[in-house]
Order: sequence, then structure tokens, then C-alpha cells
Amino acid sequence: RSSVTMSQVFLLGCQVDCNQVLVAPEGSFSSPCYPRDYPKNQACRWTLQAPAGFVVQITFLDFELEEALRCIYDRLVVNTGSNNVSFCGLTANGLSLNSTGNFMEVSFNSDFSVQKRGFNISYRQVAVALRNQKVTIPQSAGKTVKLLSHVAMPALTQFSICFEIARTSQKADETIFTYSEQNTVLISFGQSSGAGMELSVSGVTCPLGAALSASDFTSAMKPFCLTWSSLSGDVGVYVNGNHKSVPCSNSIGRSIKGGATFQLGGKTSFDGFIYNFRMWDFNFTTLELKALTCDTIGNVFDWEYTFWDVQPAHVQTDSTLSCSKYVHHRSSLLTNMVNASLSVNVCILPVLHYIMLCIILYSKCFSYPDISPPPKKCTTMTSAVIPTLSRRHSLDSRRQSALDNAEALAEGGPSQMHNLAGTFVRFNTHENCEAESSPLSYKWSESKPTVTQFLPSPLDQCNYTSFWGPADVKNAAEVASDLAGMTNNNLSTEDVSMVVTKLKDIINVAKINSTLASTMVTIFSNVMTSSNTALATSSEMMLKTVDELVLKIEFEGTFLSITSKNLALGISAFNSSSFNGTSFSAYIPQVISLPQINFESSQQNSLATVTLPSTLLSNLSFVEADVLSRINFMFFNNTGLFQEKTDNGYFLNSYVVASSMGNQSINNLQDPVEIDIVHLSPKVLEAHGGWNSGGCSLSRSKSTASRTVCLCNHLTHFGILMVGASDKNNEALTFISYIGCGISAICSAVTLFTYIAFEKLRRDYPSKILMNLSTSLLLLNMVFILDSWLAPLKADGLCISMAAFLHFFLLTTFTWMGLESIHMYIALVKVFNTYIRRYILKFCLVGWGKWLVIVVSVDRNFYGKLNYQKDNGEDSSQFCWVKDPVVFYVTCVGYFSVIFLMNVAMFIVVMIQICGRNGKRSNRTLREEVLRNLRSAVSLTFLLGMTWGFAFFAWGPVQLAFLYLFCIFNSLQGLFIFIFHCALKENVQKQWRRYLCCSRFRLPDNSGKAGRAAELRYSFRLEDSPLIAHVI
Repeated sequence: RSSVTMSQVFLLGCQVDCNQVLVAPEGSFSSPCYPRDYPKNQACRWTLQAPAGFVVQITFLDFELEEALRCIYDRLVVNTGSNNVSFCGLTANGLSLNSTGNFMEVSFNSDFSVQKRGFNISYRQVAVALRNQKVTIPQSAGKTVKLLSHVAMPALTQFSICFEIARTSQKADETIFTYSEQNTVLISFGQSSGAGMELSVSGVTCPLGAALSASDFTSAMKPFCLTWSSLSGDVGVYVNGNHKSVPCSNSIGRSIKGGATFQLGGKTSFDGFIYNFRMWDFNFTTLELKALTCDTIGNVFDWEYTFWDVQPAHVQTDSTLSCSKYVHHRSSLLTNMVNASLSVNVCILPVLHYIMLCIILYSKCFSYPDISPPPKKCTTMTSAVIPTLSRRHSLDSRRQSALDNAEALAEGGPSQMHNLAGTFVRFNTHENCEAESSPLSYKWSESKPTVTQFLPSPLDQCNYTSFWGPADVKNAAEVASDLAGMTNNNLSTEDVSMVVTKLKDIINVAKINSTLASTMVTIFSNVMTSSNTALATSSEMMLKTVDELVLKIEFEGTFLSITSKNLALGISAFNSSSFNGTSFSAYIPQVISLPQINFESSQQNSLATVTLPSTLLSNLSFVEADVLSRINFMFFNNTGLFQEKTDNGYFLNSYVVASSMGNQSINNLQDPVEIDIVHLSPKVLEAHGGWNSGGCSLSRSKSTASRTVCLCNHLTHFGILMVGASDKNNEALTFISYIGCGISAICSAVTLFTYIAFEKLRRDYPSKILMNLSTSLLLLNMVFILDSWLAPLKADGLCISMAAFLHFFLLTTFTWMGLESIHMYIALVKVFNTYIRRYILKFCLVGWGKWLVIVVSVDRNFYGKLNYQKDNGEDSSQFCWVKDPVVFYVTCVGYFSVIFLMNVAMFIVVMIQICGRNGKRSNRTLREEVLRNLRSAVSLTFLLGMTWGFAFFAWGPVQLAFLYLFCIFNSLQGLFIFIFHCALKENVQKQWRRYLCCSRFRLPDNSGKAGRAAELRYSFRLEDSPLIAHVI
């Protein structure tokens, strides 16, 4: 079925089916009534569900919704699993989005007004794990499917290889896989003409005809396993549920060299598909082969993209593959559950010695007896009991593990690990094991052989002669594998702390090869998906543990790269005497979703790049530099360990990268380290970390709107901090700005038209200057509102024009506010001899003409489109404005600073004069004088643009308060000018009442002598005191 319909209605003559669950591999859905206009007041939701191991990919084939800033009206919201992304207008056309998991939700809402064509979206399920895909074995010599170069093959004296394979056609000679170095074949498996199936090991050919034939490989996918041991020389073949052993005595004592190339196929490749190819460096028994599951990870390599170099042309997704879906095995589903009180008959056996099995994951040890041949006497005992799992333990095998299914034991997650307990059979001991210390700092207390010891040791043994043997850390890889399986789900604070502690223990006691390191990086990646609250208390210890891991990894070759979803490590070997600088970059290729490390050349579209100078080692002594042999690079795709909202309002706005040279402290460099990191968004979640800008500077010449380049004189963790308000405050400030600008534009237009319509109002200079200021404010507000609507359009020329107009009208507004103060100075201070020829014309040349010339002469490349986003790209918006920071700071910030200081000085002078004049009038009470002076101060504040100065105080703890003051008062500047300099002026009110009012509100037209005398007296009053007429 392609979908499950949740609700259906019929509306406006078209069927609306817009609440669906879509589970088909591919399909499409569209807005109601598409391609006709969608209905009003719609609320739709499409839930797209893919199987585990797949992601959902949607593509916008057609998209047109009502355009609005931050999509506050009609919008389509895509929940990718980790964040919500909103779209409106035309912005989504042709865009493709992937979910972060196997779930995606698309919701659509329309309001009560404007309707558009809507959208048409296609979707498909995309495999993101190699376990959901089978691989075609290449038939061409130039094309191969092989292990990645950073996967280090160990030297082998035994191995187990398991895979599934299906034949397309049969050949006389065909090779399924090859392990070789140059022209020397170390391992190969296939069919030779006339000889049948055979396995070649270290130059020895082992015929397998007795256990396997070419006819066993069919067109249906079938599992096969091969095992070999140099101790016995036997080759094990496991097929169709049967295990057969084929002697190959010539291979006894042989060993296989490490570091060679492993590939699928060979000179004459098998024609077919191969799947789930895994390898272990030990020999499976028959029981272990039968118990093998999809989740058993190969400790040499596994069927994951992190191990294989596979071209997309050779990969084919198949939902019928046996391991394509990950099934969580819960204890309630286990078939080997037994009752805790169950009693069984077992034999009493003479005890030779005991093995103390210590699992680092649980910090507990369990005793098992090693027994002699079957005795004659038997008795009854109670089986071992463990909460959520009761399991019968056989006494005939030392290999039996009490915890062979860690995931089933830990139902509910790692938080229940400490609840493990059990009742075990006790035997008489010969004598106690004395207390002593052994290597690796293990202190063993005096103990009976059967007593459980709580020690952080992977494995230790007390033999029957009662002394402690050396600590054995061989099962560290098994413990790490168990941890990787149990950290797939979100962890609590206690879980995170415990897991990190166990990882630290493994690093302290075990040798870390590339395979174990890969498992541990996966564990770190899983832990980093937990909530910021859970990570907070352990973030510092986890970062130190990652650093210790990088230092302890052992590898062969020049480079080693280990990747996971949230963490990628890169290690490069180097010679300090010939070091000439290097660079690392992290990127995400199109084929897979895991971040990769590039060592050799500059990577296009990298997420982060660290360039180390050739003088990196100049501050180290010869001895210190000589011991260095590796450079470490870490890329954190998830920044939960570093999140911290600082006191100055800055937030982490980038991925985090780190680089180090062994365990040396690198600082005070002659030439800086260059860090180039892509921006994320202005808003991030709070958590804990600790950032310091010391030793780093911003490279403005290399930074762009989407990337920042920093130059630092030391090596550490690097990230980009940016200042910003929260999402709710940003939405509120945006709403205030646009509503205020709309009101201001209307009021500025009313003020301008009032002075234009009534000739008597514009006879004096202050009125003419006010008209120019109102014109500039009107056009500034209109262009500002239009800018956000036109910016999303794919028209660069239009965007540049809008940016230039916005820049021009902002500068003219500043200028006319300055000219207002200059006129006040002339009218107030230079009262006598104030005649200036063509006074207003000169003001207009300064207010309009000067900036017109400057803006036209500015390089058009200084203008363009800027992107503003919320967290993870949600509610993205675009704006056309000045892109060049130098132009912005000189023409806008610097010029306004000069105007602002001049207007502040004039404001003080004018208020002193006004208060002095009003104080000489005795016909007003004190209250009237105070109110009149207050009105004068407020009217001057908005006329001179004093409120723009709030921007200078919008930093530190009072940043948010001044941002609100700035947006409220500046967006409403036109309204306040209209109120104080138009609506409250007595002569304006008379003109309105005379020409615009009716009935009793209308004033009579004074056309007689008395009327003309009154107008003449009013005219004289204005001329005698032009400033008072303008302000009061």
C-alpha cells in the first residue's frame, strides 16, 4: 500500500486528503486542490515513515505560497527529525531535504486571506546504511570494491569470514574475494576451472570440493561462512545451516601478513551480488556460527560505509535483504527465559581451577569451574538467576559467557546495568588468593576463588594454586562492542557519566587499534545524541577522554580516518624535521551522510578546515619536536558538548574542530593557525563548555556571510561565537519593526500631504525642512518593508537596487535630522543676521544631492542579499542590504555617530533656551510649565532622531532591553513626528477644521479684515520666533 488515509473531507469542489501516513518507497503528495489555489484556513499533515536504516528524501517539484517575513501567514513546515524548517513564497522550488532518521513530517497551514497555487512534493526512501544495500562485484579491472585505505588489516593466524551472495551468471574461473599485496595473493576464495571451489591462504591452496561446490551459489541470496586456523590448518565451511571441516595440513603454521589490500572479486570476478561481508580475527566454532546474527560486528571489518570504498554505481538498495532492518532484541522476546526457581540435575565434578570473568561494562566478576572428565555422581543445583533474564549455565564449556547478550540484559537502557545480580554455585576452595598488585595498576585483595570481585578489569584469573595471574585485557573490544549497541538510545545524565567512565577505563588498560578505536568513536557519537542536560556534567571528562583516545590509537601507514555521525577523527603521521605545514578538512560527501576527513588537498564545500603553518614547531626545542610523530584532527558534527550561553550574549554558531600535536602544548605561534568554519545559525541551545577568545583574531578579508576564518596562535578546540537574541525575542522585534514602519510610513505620508495641501502651513523654513524629513522617512519605511518581500525573488538586479535605495534613504534621513539641528542653531544662536540666500535649496543639495552622488558611485558589488536564519535553518529570511562591512561601518555607523553627537549637543542647547523663555512667562502655573517643557523635549527627541542612539547601548546584560527600545521608538518615529509637529499644532488643527470638517466642527472662513489681521499677527509671531513655532 502506498498510504494510510487519516481523514478526508470535500471542500470547494475538490477533494482534500491532507492528513496521511505515507510508507511507500516513493510517491508524491500535494497541497489541497493543487494546481488550483489551496483553500483558506487549512491544517494538513503528511507523515512519511521509512524502514530502519533508510531516510526520507523529499523534493519540491512545484512551490508557491503567500510570501511573508518568517512565513507568519501561510507556511509549510518540514520536521526532518532534528529540526523544523519553514517555507513560504517561492523559496523551496527545486529544493531537496533529507530526514535525519527514518521519519519525516510535513505540515501545511493557510490563513483566512491570500491563496496561491500551493505545492507538489515527491518523496522516496533512501538507504543510508550499507546493511540496506547489496553490492555488485565489479567485472572490470579498473573498478574495484575494496576496503578504505584507513582500514588497517592486522596480521592473521586465524580468521572467520561471513557473507551473503547471489549469482547472476556462472563462469569456469571466478573469484569472490582477494586479499593481496602488489602481485602477491595472501587470501583468495573462488572457483578454478577443473579444480572446483578452493581457498588460498598465504600461498597454500586448500580444495573445498568435499564441502562446497559452485552449484551451492544460486540466484537467491544465501549466507556463507569460512573459517581457518593456522594451528590445525583446517578450513571450516558453513552453508545451508551445516558446518563442515576440510583438512588443509599444508597451511599449518602459516601466517598472513597485515597491511595489504582486501577487495571483492579478483582477476576473474564472480558475477553476482554480495552482501553483509564481515571478517573476524579468530576462528568461530560451530555453535557460534549458528548463533551468528546481523548485529554481530566484524572486529576486522564490517558491512558499513566506514570500512568500504564503494562507488554508487555498484550499490543497489534491496528491501528484501536479511539484515536491512535493525531489530531491537528485548528481554520479553527472548526464548531462553527460564524460571528463577528452576532446578536441574547436574553432575558434581572435581574442580581443577576457576576462571574469574570480569566484565568492564558491569564492574563485576563471575566464577566458573573448569571440570575433569564426567564423574559418576550427580546432584541438583539452582541455575544462575539475573534480573530480566534467567539463563541456564552449562558447566561443560569455559567459553560460555554469563553476559553473552548485553543488550537483552540491559532492558530499559544502561541505567539498569547496576541492577545485575545473580546466584551462582559455590565450590569448596583449596586456599585463599593472597592480596597483591599486578601490572596496569590492578590491586587484588585477598579472596576466595569463588568470591565475586568488584574490579575494573576486563579479565583476571585466580587458579587453584591460589595466586593471581597477570591481567588480561583481550575482551576490551567485546566490551566496547556491547557499549556501542546499548548507547543507541538517548541516555540519562547518570548513563552518560557511567559510559564515559567505562570508555576511560578501556583507554587506560587496552591497546587501541583502529578497529577498537572505530567502535569507541561510534560510542562517543551515540552519547553525543543525548540531550544537552544529560551531557552537561560529563562534557569536560568526555572531551579529555576523546583527546586521550586519539593519543593512544595505534595504526600503520601515513593517515588514519575514523568517522561516525557526530564525531570524526583524523590522524596524520609526519616527520618533524621535514614538516612544511599541512591542512585538514571535514566534509560530508553525497553518497553517505557521515562526515569525512580529507588530508591531502583543499576540499570543496568543506564544513571546516584547519591549516597549520610551516612554523608550527618553531617554539619547541629539538628534543620536544623530535618526539612528535603525529598530528591529530577532530571534527564535532554535534556541538552539544560545547554549548554555553556566555554572559555577553554570544552563542556558538558553528561546528567545532580541534587539532593537536601529540601531547605537546602548542601556543604563541609565529604564524597563525587558520581555521575556516561554516556558520550554523544565530541561535543555539544552552549547555556547558567554556570559550575564550584569547589568541585568536578574525580575518575579515577571508570571511564571508556563511563562513568565518579565524587566525589563532595556538592549538585547541575552535568554534565561532556570535551574538543574538532568542527566537521569541527575534520574532517580537521583527513584528514590532514591520508594524511600526507601516504606521510610521502612513503618518509620514499624512504629515507630508498636510503641509503640501495647505499653503499657509509651509511658509516658514522649519515647515519646509520638516516636509523633507517626512519625505525621507516615508520612502525609507516603504523601501524597508518592500525589501523583505522582494529579497527571496531570484533577481539580483532588483535586490541590488533595493539595497541601494535603502542605503540612500537611510543616509538622507540621518542628514535631514542633522539639518534640523543646524537650522535650530542658526535660528536660536545666530538670531541676528541670519539671512542666507537660497537657504532651503542649499539644504536640499546637502540632504539629497550629496548622497545621491555617493550611492550612485559606490560599487554595485557592495550591495546584495544577506541570509538571516534561526536554529538549524528554521524560518530563514533574506534581506537586500550593504554586504561590504567597510562601506557599512563608514557610511552608516560612522556617519550616524557624527550626526548623533551633533544633535545631542543641539538638543541640550535648545532645551536650555526653551526652558529659559518659558520661565519668563508668569501667566502659567509651574505644572503647566513642566508639562510644556516635557512636550518640547519629547518632540525634539524624535525630530532630531535621538532614539537611534539606543543602538549604542545594545550590548551586554542590557542588550535586549535596548533592542526593544530601539525597534519601538525608531520604527514609530514618523508617528511621533506626526503627533508633535502636525496633529498638536494649533495652525494645522485650524486648517483641518476649516477645510476637512463638517457641521459644528468646521471653522468659519475668516475672509474679512479681522481674519486677515489675525493671520498677520500669527505670521509675525512665527517670524519673530521660528524655533518656538517649530518645537512647541
